[in-house]
Amino acid sequence: MNPLILIPARMAATRLPDKPLADIGGKPMIVRAWEQAMASGYRVAVAAGDPEIVDVITAAGGEAVVSDPALPSGSDRIQATLQVIDPDRIHDVIINLQGDMPFADPGLARACVQVLAAEPGCDIATLVAPEAGPDDRTNVDVVKAVLAMGEGAGHGRALYFTRSTLYGDGPVWRHVGLYGYRRAALERFCAAPPSPLEQREKLEQLRALEMGLSIWAAVIGDAPLSVDNPADLERARAVAGK
Repeated sequence: MNPLILIPARMAATRLPDKPLADIGGKPMIVRAWEQAMASGYRVAVAAGDPEIVDVITAAGGEAVVSDPALPSGSDRIQATLQVIDPDRIHDVIINLQGDMPFADPGLARACVQVLAAEPGCDIATLVAPEAGPDDRTNVDVVKAVLAMGEGAGHGRALYFTRSTLYGDGPVWRHVGLYGYRRAALERFCAAPPSPLEQREKLEQLRALEMGLSIWAAVIGDAPLSVDNPADLERARAVAGK
């Protein structure tokens, strides 16, 4: 396998405008995300929706490409960038790493690659973490993954993803929005229109399941900090200041 990490980022964030350039301990957030990704040992590029993002990444020594800011999703952005930077199809695994995870462990991308290597029938690999607390179970902003996984296993096949409260006893897995695609699966996914369940739950990964693509999830110890609003940004700045 020859993985490539692509980090989609655009300035037009509703809850935190200009989010990729938000200062965290003296560095723009997108630069921190890029640095963490580079530590994985894989090739990394930023799929930027705006030239300002390209400027800060190239100034840091990184690779970045501007794509159409009107693209509807991060998946579409990485697919458009992939066509520009790898027309010869050298990379067969594409990791979609979110640009709002400034402290994501480099091992997370490797965990997705390991699942793809271990499960030949897996089209898309992703990550889950244990719930942070009982409030996660009813929080619609916490996406829960329903997995077919034996007790003590390190990864399992995803049956569904939901924002709803799950019924009954058992672990609740919090979905971590990092994906590893086999290239053909990414191309199929981006060519398909939004699906009914995707539109109902506002979860892009449900399109893949409705298409019949197989998603497997690796269990990690804790979900990385994701910066979605001003309060998250202050938490990130506190972490950077330690």
